[in-house]
Amino acid sequence: MTRAADRLVETIRAHGLDRIFCVPGESYLSLLDALHGSDIDLVVCRHEGGAGFMAVADARLTGRAGLAAVSRGPGATNASIAVHLANQDAVPLVLLVGQVARFERGRGAFQEVDYQQMFGGMAKGIWEVTEAERLSETFARAVHAAESGTPGPAILVMPEDMLGDTVSDPTVPILPVARASASQDDARKAVELLEKAERPLLIAGGQLDTPQGRASLRKAAEAHGIPVGLTFKYQHIFDNSHPLYAGHLGFKIPPMQVKEMQKADLIIAVGTRLGDTPTQGFRLPKAPVPDQPLIHVYPDADAIGRVFRTDLGIAADPASFLEALAQINQEMPEPRKTWAGTLNTVARKLADQAPKDWDDGIDFGAVVIALADQAPDDSIVITDSGNFSSWVHCHWPWDGTQTAIGAVGGAMGLAVPAAVAACLRHPEKRVIAYVGDGGAMMTGNELATAVSVGAKPVIVVSNNATYGTIRLHQEKGFPGRTSGTGLTNPDFAAWGRAFGALGITISKGDDVASKVAEALAHNGPVVIQVNSSTEAISAYISISQIRARA
Repeated sequence: MTRAADRLVETIRAHGLDRIFCVPGESYLSLLDALHGSDIDLVVCRHEGGAGFMAVADARLTGRAGLAAVSRGPGATNASIAVHLANQDAVPLVLLVGQVARFERGRGAFQEVDYQQMFGGMAKGIWEVTEAERLSETFARAVHAAESGTPGPAILVMPEDMLGDTVSDPTVPILPVARASASQDDARKAVELLEKAERPLLIAGGQLDTPQGRASLRKAAEAHGIPVGLTFKYQHIFDNSHPLYAGHLGFKIPPMQVKEMQKADLIIAVGTRLGDTPTQGFRLPKAPVPDQPLIHVYPDADAIGRVFRTDLGIAADPASFLEALAQINQEMPEPRKTWAGTLNTVARKLADQAPKDWDDGIDFGAVVIALADQAPDDSIVITDSGNFSSWVHCHWPWDGTQTAIGAVGGAMGLAVPAAVAACLRHPEKRVIAYVGDGGAMMTGNELATAVSVGAKPVIVVSNNATYGTIRLHQEKGFPGRTSGTGLTNPDFAAWGRAFGALGITISKGDDVASKVAEALAHNGPVVIQVNSSTEAISAYISISQIRARA
């Protein structure tokens, strides 16, 4: 006979999952004991939000479900930010949650929570296992749910006494995920619409962030001369120097770029659910009835036709559709070449903005450019949520081969935990994480985790003493009336040194290149504090410009 907790560990191993991020808790002590001496890497974090973020980042890197384990009540509520992010970002996550003992359920016991109610609007599935014999099977179902269709979070709730029960059932193996391939008939129907289009636009999303997906995207775009717009936080999946690059559909991009894209006479959305960010507020295409024909390809049929009237909806693997599309020959009309050139010119103009001289601090773009010039080509780039990331979008030389991680769902605090996860998964690569002063103070404590596990990220903190994104919106709506967005910050370089990292400060007038070289030469974790200009609130616009327009 075997303990349920030991059977769970066997099941995790059988699923090929090798790492769990956690904050320990008394509600799953038996699982912690079962992990003792196992070959599953248990990464002990300093906050459940950080553990969840690490699991989400790990899933982005592996394509498999990320695992996090937390205790009941406060532990689960702290981890809920990662559940929300996994839902918004379509990332497979399995959250293991300890629960009060079975005899205590329903009695308002210490830290008791009904997780069906708590996570009901965010998770793909929530299972509370009261019979130990069902634990292995239920874990397999949770992983299957997390990785199927639109990937997302699944919650496995484990009463603490159940984990100690003995079981005789066998370990349940991995449940294969069904993958529907697009047919040649689907591709031919798409080409029929393409033949009528002079100004098609291909909007490519995160489901193409695989080697096969990237390759098929390029092949299909080149075969038919279709400009490619990349969804928020997936700018890295297509070469931005390619003549068919049409731009990055992120937050607060310049109106001129959106205006040009809206001239499309056909939109082909592949690998994206077409949320409000890539569609620029449901304007590209326009909801509920687009101004042009719409082809929408996504693995989950529930995402197709739900918001936008769709002329051709294909529930299939996006890469298989693009492969089929690329195999059909089509004569490219001359106006399509002109159209692609126009979009590419606009996109390049936005990306070619040189750093400026500001009175109140350094242009953050200068630091991004220096890092891009000196960092290895295969560096993993991580961006937290915030306006500072606009300089990364503008200046990093995305060539379609790099790995990047960012929060589509806009959760602040992802960067530092994600950097730890990336260093663990790819210790041979340089990991560079960009974070604002707001996000750094939310989960920067995971720098302690980085030091404890030997991770060596370069954390670049844009310190402009403000919640920049909110300040930008505030200046647009209430120019000159700053309220609730100012920040008092520590010396982040000294803060980094306190954890055992190398601390470097870059200020206006410094030799940026030499300080970046020092950071990249260090064999250990690094925190670079960049004393950024507040006036330069974004790569695209300054506070003075916003006020002038208002």
